[in-house]
Amino acid sequence: MEAEITLEYDDVEIAEAVVEAISPDNLNSSPSLSVETISEGKRVVTHIRCKRKISTFIATIDDLLFCISTAEKTLRMTRKLR
Repeated sequence: MEAEITLEYDDVEIAEAVVEAISPDNLNSSPSLSVETISEGKRVVTHIRCKRKISTFIATIDDLLFCISTAEKTLRMTRKLR
């Protein structure tokens, strides 16, 4: 199974900050599961490949989206504090 998730932001700085925040997720957990996230200008693109059960695939996507949501909330809060 494979998925590509693309998110677009208002500027390059936000996209790069999101990628940095979730970069530990890019570590290879095993040969049967890989998650790679990169920034392409204002976009954040994540490629997920899973050779395990569908439940692992879905859980990986859920974890990724949760981490991205947390990064976005943190960025919003830090901008308010400036």
